[in-house]
Amino acid sequence: MSTKNIAVFCAAADGSRPEYRQAAEDLGRVMAQRGLGLVYGGATVGLMGAVAGSALAAGAQVVGVIPQVLVKGEVAHNGLSELHIVDTMHTRKALMGERADAFLVLPGGFGTLEELFEVLAWQTLKIHSKPVVLLNTAGFYDGLLRFLDTCEAEGMLRGNRKCLLSADTIEEALRLCGVSA
Repeated sequence: MSTKNIAVFCAAADGSRPEYRQAAEDLGRVMAQRGLGLVYGGATVGLMGAVAGSALAAGAQVVGVIPQVLVKGEVAHNGLSELHIVDTMHTRKALMGERADAFLVLPGGFGTLEELFEVLAWQTLKIHSKPVVLLNTAGFYDGLLRFLDTCEAEGMLRGNRKCLLSADTIEEALRLCGVSA
């Protein structure tokens, strides 16, 4: 299966380092240049808005999926190729998972981590076999990766640690998502 659409999980905030927003903007632009579609959380704010805005500006197809409860608070993006307003977060993740060929994770908080761990759990349960990749911008996920290595060493992941891939650059992340050069 070739990768055509990538679901990007990331924050509805910019974070404290300019590198995070820059990575989101660069990712959106590079995805468009490579002819990739973006599937994301549907907001105009934070890293979500940055990746979507740059992908749209560079000509990408961008699909947003946002639950009704977040439409006002996260300011749903009305300029997308498609915007799906759904009832629940569960429905959001299911639709994003259906539409994506791979999952790429930028810096984020609880929501981003929850999305990440859900798609990893789906992978370990054989619900999907799509790549799950962290873009470890400025070492943001170093602590999480060490923790997961501890989980593996302590027998809690039972060989599943390898399900989560990590990249330091956009090019490496896209390659791990199954995008050819």
